[in-house]
Amino acid sequence: MKQKKVLALMLAAAMTVGILNGCSKRPEGSNTTDSNTEESGETKDDSEAAESTGVTLEFQHNMTGVITDAIEDACKDFTKETGIGVEVSAPGTYGEMIKARMASNDMPDVFSTHGWSTSLYVEYLEPINDQPFADKIVDSIRDMLTDADGNMYVLPADADLSGMTFNKTVLEEAGVKVEELKTWDDFTEACKKVKDSGKTPIHVGGKDSWTIGTMLDLIAPTFLTNNEETSEAEALLDGSFDWNKWEPISEMVKDWYERGYFNVDCLTADYITSCKALAQDEAAFTFYTGKAVAEAQQTNPEADLGIMPIPAADENSEPCLIGGEDLAVGVWKDSPHKDEAMQLLNYLARPEVCSKLATACGMPAGLTDVESETGILKPYYEKYMSEGVYTIPYFDRVYLPSGLYDVMCTTGTSILAGEKNAVKDSIADMKQAYEEKLAQH
Repeated sequence: MKQKKVLALMLAAAMTVGILNGCSKRPEGSNTTDSNTEESGETKDDSEAAESTGVTLEFQHNMTGVITDAIEDACKDFTKETGIGVEVSAPGTYGEMIKARMASNDMPDVFSTHGWSTSLYVEYLEPINDQPFADKIVDSIRDMLTDADGNMYVLPADADLSGMTFNKTVLEEAGVKVEELKTWDDFTEACKKVKDSGKTPIHVGGKDSWTIGTMLDLIAPTFLTNNEETSEAEALLDGSFDWNKWEPISEMVKDWYERGYFNVDCLTADYITSCKALAQDEAAFTFYTGKAVAEAQQTNPEADLGIMPIPAADENSEPCLIGGEDLAVGVWKDSPHKDEAMQLLNYLARPEVCSKLATACGMPAGLTDVESETGILKPYYEKYMSEGVYTIPYFDRVYLPSGLYDVMCTTGTSILAGEKNAVKDSIADMKQAYEEKLAQH
């Protein structure tokens, strides 16, 4: 099976033992650092720094957690070596910000593409096919980064491999074994056991609405596209999808909410709060994938955490993992400093630099000559590689027009708020937005 081969290729780069750090989309707030100044970390001898070129690059990304430090450190080192400044920022509303920049055709010199390098951002990006690192992009994500004309546009620091995150201690106390969670019915029963034990079954940081959108994005393919005999893939792509088939997804989330399986502050807690709850043995599951493990370890390095495949809709399908683009950055094709921006990409692609970035993300490296330290997740990666777990791309990146992810965030929030008719409204809102977006193309 092609998907299983993809998993093996992704995991082959992940087998180095080490300490796990983390990354993900950024919640509220932002972080801006000018690499012309040393604001944190080890101060370096100015006498060793290259003379300033007078050029400062704008670099915006959508990451949060300890990966932000790794990015900023790399940019400071780049400036020290080249004399090219880098102003790094991670806006809390990255998606809204970057769309506004696109509308005004005023993009950052360097920016992250979070899975959309060959679609949403393609007309703003400079191809990287002729760059030294292009031939080193791992096979597992090469096709996902290549458009119909054979062009690639980003440097992938890592290769995303995701499932769900769990706290083994909490599950053991509740009498739950992860390997037995094959379907959503199994998962729902496990949530009951966890709740009965006095812990939170599912922790969601809904203050950062992307956490709710991600939950739905991981659930959707298990109902709609993973079973070849009942797959709605073609209908989703050609515009004929019957949105009434979205109802089981919304209904399942509503059912979990009504049973009290989410944290009571699911709409006011943020992503970092969820990671802390996972670290402190207060919650069993999150839908944040393995990145939450890294963030949780900042709170409690001894926490016994892991990743698991996403359960199947029923016994006729199999659990899955998600693979694709994670920390990937490209250069604005109309940047006034395009040469310097590409120079930054090649610096970040150096094995010793890219290794730190991939390790900070807790993912396999995106380049063949780079090693990533996957720490406590190493045995899980090895296990899923040996089992050949079914691996798929992110649902919204393949089957939904740009902008539908935001609608998943808002409709999911309504369900977790307990709003009347939230399930019915979720179907109507998704259908309307889907048809409007398709009509624009």
